[in-house]
Amino acid sequence: MDSPLYISHYCKIEKGLISVDGNVIFHAGEAQFSDFIKQAFKYQQLDYPKFYKMDNLSKLAFLSAEVLLRDEEDKEDIALVLANKSGSLDTDVKHQESIQDAANFYPSPAVFVYTLANICGGEISIRHGMKSEQVFFVSDAFDATTIFNYATYLLASQKAKKVLCGWVELFEENYKAVLYLVERSGTKLHTINNINQLVKN
Repeated sequence: MDSPLYISHYCKIEKGLISVDGNVIFHAGEAQFSDFIKQAFKYQQLDYPKFYKMDNLSKLAFLSAEVLLRDEEDKEDIALVLANKSGSLDTDVKHQESIQDAANFYPSPAVFVYTLANICGGEISIRHGMKSEQVFFVSDAFDATTIFNYATYLLASQKAKKVLCGWVELFEENYKAVLYLVERSGTKLHTINNINQLVKN
């Protein structure tokens, strides 16, 4: 792609904090994840009852995207490129617990539906009416090169007008989400080095 691409906005959620473009917008202290994410959802004054039925990974991804996309007007052509380390392991463990006791065997369909990591991307797409590409990578560490190349390809091939990228990791009480928007305008260049600085710091 000849013209440069930019990281226009980014959001981080970890350790009870939510920040947007480096500015803290919500802090819940030392709350457990389930309490923190509910408090953060209420703070955003969102009316979306389905949120409470989501698994924790989807709640984390959903809220990160909500903060970034709230003021976006045309969301249909925003693509989604996400990654994490644990996949849907947090939900997989809960699903396993629901079926391992033969005497109390009752697999929950509400849990089972979230035993794929990319479901969190689906929740974001449904909420915002996004109809472009969607992909979810699982790797031991954040692979900035793959994310960079995929986002660049989507914009260069005009499959999307913007790309929402990032790392959404959650297992039990360990969680971190870093999402960012890539587009053709902004101040922070979309480079592998800048992506790594965003996600790994």
